[in-house]
Amino acid sequence: MSGPMALEPEAHGQDTPALRLAGKAPRPRGTDDSTVALRLPGHGPVDEQVDRLAALLADRIGPAVHPYEVAALLEAEGLSTDVIRHRYGHPNLFSLASALYERVPRSFPEPAPVPDPWRPDHVRCLLRGVLFALPGLAYLLAAPLWHAQEHASALVVALMVSWAWGQAVGHRAQLRMTAARREAGRTLLVGAPLGAVTATAAAVPFSGGGQVLWVVAAQSAYLGAASVLLVLARERWLLAALTPLVAGAAALPWWEPGPLLRAGLPLLALLATLAATAGAVRVLLVAPAVARGPRPALTASLPYALFGLAAAVLVLLEGRRHPYAVIVLTVSMGPAELLLYRYRGWSLAALRRTATPAAFLLRSAGVLGLCLSAYLLPLLPAALLTGACPAELLLLAATLWTALLLQAFGVAWPPAVVCLLAAGCAGAVILLRLPPGPAVLALCCGAAALCLSGHVLWLLGRPAPHL
Repeated sequence: MSGPMALEPEAHGQDTPALRLAGKAPRPRGTDDSTVALRLPGHGPVDEQVDRLAALLADRIGPAVHPYEVAALLEAEGLSTDVIRHRYGHPNLFSLASALYERVPRSFPEPAPVPDPWRPDHVRCLLRGVLFALPGLAYLLAAPLWHAQEHASALVVALMVSWAWGQAVGHRAQLRMTAARREAGRTLLVGAPLGAVTATAAAVPFSGGGQVLWVVAAQSAYLGAASVLLVLARERWLLAALTPLVAGAAALPWWEPGPLLRAGLPLLALLATLAATAGAVRVLLVAPAVARGPRPALTASLPYALFGLAAAVLVLLEGRRHPYAVIVLTVSMGPAELLLYRYRGWSLAALRRTATPAAFLLRSAGVLGLCLSAYLLPLLPAALLTGACPAELLLLAATLWTALLLQAFGVAWPPAVVCLLAAGCAGAVILLRLPPGPAVLALCCGAAALCLSGHVLWLLGRPAPHL
């Protein structure tokens, strides 16, 4: 370079690269508009155009985390290279995008609220809790007709088998429901009667035959049929079937129904339940046939059966000394199911409000504590009113709820094993009258609840299971 470079073109209009301060030097007449110009920011109408564009697109530029996102936005808006050069004074799309990115402060608005996909049906959940307890009215009506205390072992054995079998059949039916409704209907059609027969047969050695065996068979048949209706969400059908039982028990304080009605009303409720179950299963069996998928392995339902057995043992151990506390616990299963839905919904909300795994773990612990508190606190006055040990009842309820929570996320073996260990230890100590005696139930349930709660935080305190 031997001489100075002219900063303005000569009068004859030669096309020389020019360095201009936008707005300071007049544009020479007759020059071509394609002259390459480097303009300094903050000067003249060109930057006003950029400011105007930044204000226009501020709500979409603010959430960008890199100028390339702004470039994609400008490209989507259809800005051409000529417009970018001549109107906004930038050589290319990325230069303008960088300028806009620097002008607009970062803003990350909260996502729009979405409906809770796990919002529970409050009426249905509360109704299920009532339906778990209503069958006990049959024993109240039929109590004068036979000596229940002398044959309690037969009823208890049949009850435990029915609970375990019902859990397994319900799980297997739910698995089949995802593949085909007809296959789920066949599972229930075979599984429920087979469970009733198995429970009755298990109680034969303890029944002594005769009248007691008929009572055991009726109990097993009802539990099998009622579990089918609950699996198929036919709670209102079951409530309607139990109407004779409810009416007869409600009239007892003012009216003696006599032996015929005391036996006939429970039998009528049983027949109505069986009829409702047959109708519900028939709806599934006439569903359109679809291609059969692979049958789930029987072992997939085994942990649910073992959990049902363990839960039955724990509840019956509590009921030996405090039967009214067990009624309260049974009714509380409705709110417990409602809180399972709430846990899932609140966990999703916590996931949307956190940005790090540690923050979500902290919120997840808060959600777990909130749900457990909402479930257990109402049981405290109930325990005091029924004469039960509050710690015993509350720890048993916490064990059952955390186990059900893990099962709701498809985690079956850990709650089954923990509850089986708690039931086995507590049952052995109580039956063999070893120290610490009845207090062992609270100790075993406390240890089980602690283990299950820790497993919940370890497993569900991560975002992945909630996605």
